[in-house]
Amino acid sequence: MGILGIGVDICQVSRMEAFSSDSRFAERFFSDAEREYLQGKKAGLAQSMAGMYAAKEAFSKVLGSGVRGFELKEVEVLHNPAGQPYYRISGKARKAMEKQGIVSLHLSISHDGGMAVAFAVGEGPLT
Repeated sequence: MGILGIGVDICQVSRMEAFSSDSRFAERFFSDAEREYLQGKKAGLAQSMAGMYAAKEAFSKVLGSGVRGFELKEVEVLHNPAGQPYYRISGKARKAMEKQGIVSLHLSISHDGGMAVAFAVGEGPLT
């Protein structure tokens, strides 16, 4: 196994504050499971949205293609019981990932100073 792609993205929390009450934005970019997670984030809603959105963009950079041929909603950013973020990829995004030979994804999200940053790594067999 080796690293087949890396991606990083940054998002202003204030950008997500403007969208935090827009249900159309949330339905377009976040899955049902993600929206359910965000509903419990009251005070940290915009911060969490910014981190999750940055993570979706970072995934597209792991592929090296940007967001082409799939919807960001297919790139779910979920959290384990300890709060650690991870990806659940479906649909055309999953096919794009498999086409690149990526079998494992790693994700880290951080927030500070009104910004959220996400770093992603895709691993797979080296040929």
